[in-house]
Amino acid sequence: MPDTDDTYIYDEALGEWRPAGAAAETPAEAPAARAPVRDAAGNILADGDAVTLIKDLKVKGANQTLKQGTVIRSIRLTDDPEEIDCRHDSIKGLVLRTEFVRKR
Repeated sequence: MPDTDDTYIYDEALGEWRPAGAAAETPAEAPAARAPVRDAAGNILADGDAVTLIKDLKVKGANQTLKQGTVIRSIRLTDDPEEIDCRHDSIKGLVLRTEFVRKR
């Protein structure tokens, strides 16, 4: 017969209750792998890549339009696989949707 005073700990990563002893025995798991970030053509993007705009984009708050073919260098991936963080010469803190860029 099992002990009646077993304690359980909720494991948020797995979404289940586990015995306290089992949680201590298992090594720390690596963070869950993020889904790959893909551009409009389906190419996988990574931090530091250069991308090209595939259509003219009006930039909110900057009263400026980025033209098709503009090259954006040194992108950074965000937590959202549909958005990338980047910089342009005249616009700091620019966030672009991946559906409007193509890997260079």
